[in-house]
Amino acid sequence: MDKVVASAGEAVADIPDGVTIAVGGFGLVGIPEILITALLEQGATDLETVSNNCGTDGFGLGLLLEKGRIRRTISSYVGSNKEFARQYLSGELEVELTPQGTLAERLRAGGAGIPAFFTPAGVGTAVEEGGLPLRYDGHGHIAAASEPKETREFDGKTYVLERGITADYALVHAWKGDRHGNLVYRASARNFNPPAAASGRITIAQVEHLVEPGELDPNEIHTPGIHVQRVVHVGPVEVGIENRTVRA
Repeated sequence: MDKVVASAGEAVADIPDGVTIAVGGFGLVGIPEILITALLEQGATDLETVSNNCGTDGFGLGLLLEKGRIRRTISSYVGSNKEFARQYLSGELEVELTPQGTLAERLRAGGAGIPAFFTPAGVGTAVEEGGLPLRYDGHGHIAAASEPKETREFDGKTYVLERGITADYALVHAWKGDRHGNLVYRASARNFNPPAAASGRITIAQVEHLVEPGELDPNEIHTPGIHVQRVVHVGPVEVGIENRTVRA
């Protein structure tokens, strides 16, 4: 029952090339940055990541991106990352753009064992009709595009079918966690971490504060330990500022 491992390096040591990894966080908040850095040092490549955004330049998943370790990503927001844009437009990176709420639900559904669901998000757009650029050829032409999706009408309204996501691994950041893997997220760091944690077949959590079993109020636990296989105590983590604005 004790799921604590000694270091981030040990926690990610067995992640092989070519796997799908769901990663929690939103912008710079709730990013499992220490686990990502450990994965960078570990060397796994040809990865498919599932995350709201693929990091920023020089931070989070942006570190793996800069080293060419990510082959494909499923994301909803890809701004503020020049290297991401360069790789996407040059044909080095395949990108599946997904509406933000749909992405959260796809992860949640995968974690709940739900293979697919119908949603109104994207109906009447390229999300439903297909044609979204997945990959460019480096010369401004689309090399691969999304396929049309199945639709169905419920109570006179059209919905589009979306597949749940089950990842091989998941990396998440929590404020508190116990040795059984129960996790508590703090404020806005709760974001994509709970659905990402649920979607992973092997979920690894970095926690700022490690407590003993029984110390967490059951009513405050956001991710039950049944979803978590490994816990790494990393201590307090400072949250960066993505866009600093100061008065002239």
